[in-house]
Amino acid sequence: MKYYLLIIIVVSLSSCYSPQRDCDNFKIGRYKYEALVDGSLEKTIFVRSDSLQIEIYKGKTDTSKIRWLNDCEFILTPVNPKSILDQYQIHMKILNTTSNSYRFEYNVVGETQKETGIAIKIK
Repeated sequence: MKYYLLIIIVVSLSSCYSPQRDCDNFKIGRYKYEALVDGSLEKTIFVRSDSLQIEIYKGKTDTSKIRWLNDCEFILTPVNPKSILDQYQIHMKILNTTSNSYRFEYNVVGETQKETGIAIKIK
């Protein structure tokens, strides 16, 4: 009987936990994102205002419009796509936050495959 009571308490307490999601702190700012691309660590710097995001990757700059769906989700639409691959909209979702970073998932709008990453706020 004590065993069942312990299980109920543990399950009840763990179901109350929800990750921190203070998305308002990350709507505007300067960030870096690092990812392994073909075995090499690549870095992207991006600056976000309420309605635009400017990304710098390998010396190239891309600008996208931001359409906020809610406090933690938005759609990026490239402003001046240079190729067919550059014209796709990206759905971004902030999953959880810390004081200076957030974990996110993203996918091409209409596609089911999602990727995840961590963006770190920089000064």
